[in-house]
Amino acid sequence: MKSFKFEDLIIWQKSMEFGENIHTMVGKKFPKDERFNLSSQIRRATDSVALNIAEGSIGQSAREFKKFMGYSIRSLAEVVTCLYKAKNRRYISEKDFQYHYDFAFNLMNMMTAFRKNIK
Repeated sequence: MKSFKFEDLIIWQKSMEFGENIHTMVGKKFPKDERFNLSSQIRRATDSVALNIAEGSIGQSAREFKKFMGYSIRSLAEVVTCLYKAKNRRYISEKDFQYHYDFAFNLMNMMTAFRKNIK
């Protein structure tokens, strides 16, 4: 079976896992009246992490890939901010927050290290 090169990237695989975990959590924990606000924002930001890794990996240059990795990193920071908002609004527990925060922290470290090594 053929595959796209981004499918082999651990950061892409982890960002896909993170996106699905966030999507499920939002569906279960966030109130319905947040559907077009914070729920939508965190889901779009989380999806953007994996989408930008994939898009950047098929670019023509290392410079372009680094640019898209920067977009992914910023999207991940946006997700973390949304997690704080969800915790502060009591949509999610401290335990849920900490689990997703830790996942995001580890993913961020992996992504920044990966970005530095793009040549």
